[in-house]
Amino acid sequence: MSDIEGVYEDLEADVSLEEFREAVEAKVEQMGGLADEETAAMLVAHELGESDVGGVADVEPGMEEAKFVAKVTSIGEVRTFERDGEDEDGRVVNVEVADETGSVRAAFWDEHAEAATEELEEGDVLRIKGRPKDGYSGVEVSVDDVEPDPDTEIDVQVADTHTAEDLSLGLSNVNLVGLVLDTDSVRTFERDDGSEGKVSNLTLGDSTGRVRVTLWDEQADQAEELATGTTVEVVDGYVRERDGSLELHVGNRGAIEEVDEDVEYVPESTPIDDLEIGQTVDIAGVVRSADPKRTFDRDDGSEGQVRNIRVQDATGDIRVALWGGKADLDIGPGDEVALADVEIQDGWQDDLEASAGWQSTVTVLDSDSGDGESGDANGGNDANSGLSAFADDGGDASDSTTVDDAGGAGTDAGPSSADDGATDADVPVDGEEIEFTGVVVQAGDPVVLDDGETTMSVATDANVGLGEEVTARGVVRDGRLEASDVF
Repeated sequence: MSDIEGVYEDLEADVSLEEFREAVEAKVEQMGGLADEETAAMLVAHELGESDVGGVADVEPGMEEAKFVAKVTSIGEVRTFERDGEDEDGRVVNVEVADETGSVRAAFWDEHAEAATEELEEGDVLRIKGRPKDGYSGVEVSVDDVEPDPDTEIDVQVADTHTAEDLSLGLSNVNLVGLVLDTDSVRTFERDDGSEGKVSNLTLGDSTGRVRVTLWDEQADQAEELATGTTVEVVDGYVRERDGSLELHVGNRGAIEEVDEDVEYVPESTPIDDLEIGQTVDIAGVVRSADPKRTFDRDDGSEGQVRNIRVQDATGDIRVALWGGKADLDIGPGDEVALADVEIQDGWQDDLEASAGWQSTVTVLDSDSGDGESGDANGGNDANSGLSAFADDGGDASDSTTVDDAGGAGTDAGPSSADDGATDADVPVDGEEIEFTGVVVQAGDPVVLDDGETTMSVATDANVGLGEEVTARGVVRDGRLEASDVF
């Protein structure tokens, strides 16, 4: 038995003896006679052993070479480019591959690119050898050699469209359909080369959860053009991590566009009585009180702003600090609100406090569900939006206005008071005796009733419960109904 065969027998790598001999000969030649066959064989065996990885998740930039088996989940289009000093254009196609541990983009070049488009299909299992590097959207493997491996089974679902729950770090070529829950203003920045870039954010929700979407450059303006409640599709996005959370990014190769599809978004809120310091949670309820906005000077000399509101659900109440642009929101007593990704902190006098910062989403809910004409013109009025899951009184939350950090509103939530869109004949006159029926959205002093179009403050000693439908009869004084009877 030769020295080469002896080393090969101890080798735990998927390579034939003939391929191993060729690699040893190449190594001897590379070393210029400084290594005999046995030494060269040991060097090659070491390199082969290091290149095998346990799974896609082990592929990292900086590795000289990586070998792994993965399933094709999507195939991009062939792109051509000019090579310096060469007449023939180069070709490349990006293929998304994955196994049970993760996913990675594999770049197929030239003849491999042509073969990929002509012969590959989604669901094919490949044995890949290539050089990992930091790519445009995460780790990317430049493929040197590839062959089909139909005998290996990989439990990865191939899907045309991802959901928020499907997303994982490093995933690219992501298509996702979701409901716009929140939008942000466009921000500009200067790149290292002196050029100006643009970035913005929005939040999308689907039946599995929600995800923050970052839009770059040409796509950034979409955040100011899309209305909340609109259904959109993200095309060719990629997943990055920020502050421990996954984000879906859309660059110049991707797109985001409105689509005519029904998307169900059903958030889950945590009862206020169950909140604990350090949690980041979703809460919902009725605004009991709202303080004036306050401004303050930051350490860097810039001006900040904050506004406190108190939110109550069926289990308790909590003060919520609205920071930045959220302090400009038109929120007052009686409004139903949903607050996503708020941080629970230790507040004043050891009371818990919720902080709604840049990562949070604030939604003002309109409980009107009876006139059949509510909702916006962008498809956001379907009850399948699931926003009613936030409301304690069972009202239809499909008429909603989600507002962003800049205080901008996406869709019109409809009239919420007698002065908002009503005619003069609809406004009660001081001294007039009226009868008003509505849902109790504040059970304190005063009681606040909402009939879906009008919010009415009622002075009464009657014992009413939050979410209960009652009728109050009495005389209007200074815009408040002084009730003589509540039933």
